[in-house]
Amino acid sequence: METQKNNTKVPFNKILYASFIFFACYEIFAKHSYVDAAASLGIALAFDPFNTQQPWNERPMWQKVWLFVHLGIVGLLFGLGVGLGDK
Repeated sequence: METQKNNTKVPFNKILYASFIFFACYEIFAKHSYVDAAASLGIALAFDPFNTQQPWNERPMWQKVWLFVHLGIVGLLFGLGVGLGDK
């Protein structure tokens, strides 16, 4: 007997990734706390939204670019938070 895989389920890491992204947007727009938003975005990177079974070298270029841009935004927000708090 063959088992069928249900491809309609959203992996839990994608839900957590999106949740931390939304929480970071809340931190930026509602609370104006850039360091907290950078922390939330950094935590979101721990929950890789792509196929976690695929090695880094075999991933498509657009996925690598997406993750590096995400990391750049984390650094930008952290720098912005530290710079604005350094009055």
